[in-house]
Amino acid sequence: MVPLGKLRAGETAVIVDLEKGDLTLKLMEMGLLPGEKIFVDMVAPLGDPISIKIGNYLLSLRKEEANAVLVRR
Repeated sequence: MVPLGKLRAGETAVIVDLEKGDLTLKLMEMGLLPGEKIFVDMVAPLGDPISIKIGNYLLSLRKEEANAVLVRR
């Protein structure tokens, strides 16, 4: 498992877990749930924000949020 923030643009992954903490509920409300497939659409030059496609929508995440999402490539 790796943090979502470590993926590069064009990579796909499956969400495995979310780190427990202040962001957990917020991330779940945004649709970031274990088992969901994601596609990394774009990573800004300094790595913040990260744009991902999940389901039928695009979502922008701050690096802190992305690093709280654990994925399997």
